[in-house]
Amino acid sequence: MTIKVLVVDDSALMRALLTEIINGAPDLKVVGSAPDPIAAREMIKALNPDVLTLDVEMPKMDGLEFLDRLMRLRPMPVIMISAMTERGSEVTLKALELGAVDFVAKPRAENITLLQNYAEEIRDKIRAAKGARLKSPILRSAAGSVATPVAATVAPAASSFSSRLLNEKVIAIGASTGGTEAIKDVLTALPAGMPPIVMVQHMPETFTPSFARRLDTLSQLTVIEAQGGERLQPGTAYLAPGHSHMTIRKSGTGYVTELNQGEPVNRHRPAVDVLFDSVAEQVRGNALGLILTGMGKDGAQGLLRMRQAGAYTIGQDQASCVVYGMPREAALVGAVEDVVSLDAVANRLQAKLRQLDR
Repeated sequence: MTIKVLVVDDSALMRALLTEIINGAPDLKVVGSAPDPIAAREMIKALNPDVLTLDVEMPKMDGLEFLDRLMRLRPMPVIMISAMTERGSEVTLKALELGAVDFVAKPRAENITLLQNYAEEIRDKIRAAKGARLKSPILRSAAGSVATPVAATVAPAASSFSSRLLNEKVIAIGASTGGTEAIKDVLTALPAGMPPIVMVQHMPETFTPSFARRLDTLSQLTVIEAQGGERLQPGTAYLAPGHSHMTIRKSGTGYVTELNQGEPVNRHRPAVDVLFDSVAEQVRGNALGLILTGMGKDGAQGLLRMRQAGAYTIGQDQASCVVYGMPREAALVGAVEDVVSLDAVANRLQAKLRQLDR
């Protein structure tokens, strides 16, 4: 069945490029293109598209305001087209919070290979978005401001793990589509007293610093974008930068982060498999692995190697995933020990750590 796409972008050049890319796939079809949200609103009513691509900054009404209204009044899968700038990354993270399924950065097509890769990325994300689970609209007060959910105002209970456990265990997390919100939900539900956490989220390099800062602000943990060479510390989460694979290496009684710009794995750099493989090799049975929502299969084999090395592994369940791709692939190959709903992941991790701490 053909997936109907509406392109919304104030740039005529970008509308033409996206239309050409999308129509280049036999299962995708651009049914209309709009230069601004006002025109898009009428086209949505007339054309009933399956997926929307939406520019962040546009005249008459910016993309965020339009997305906010759309997700409350007529929820549908939206992929944001984002500028490769710090402001673009901040706005995109807000868009994902408001309910956008995914995003792609505007292309910097220095050569034909990069443009071809960009085209495949957009097509894959549109296909994934068509079947994505949409977020519930953000709660609003009577005055129209965003209302913070009650659960988000309750600080996680302080952990009481032994210093031995805090210094010998490592938690590894991998995610893709839907992962920015999933990782946020997990980290904000964890106390500061946790073993070190290492994470890969598929994102461009201009976006990972903003994502790390956002997580650091929202959670009790210290969250940083890894620069390479950091010694893993309890209470700290290390996010792989968007330009490099991240691994960890045993050093003395602890572990340090390492970065490399090797070839993409599963079409990704950073790749979850690369991180998980190093955790399986270096940490073995002292690791805990978590694979969250995302399209594709990155992380499945790495999580399997972690489990085979003695690590405890969790896969997010289908009902709570935005896209049940990576956790599904991990479950199919036998990598997942426990299948857990997103809202129960933090408690399950802490319960397992308490069990290991006895």
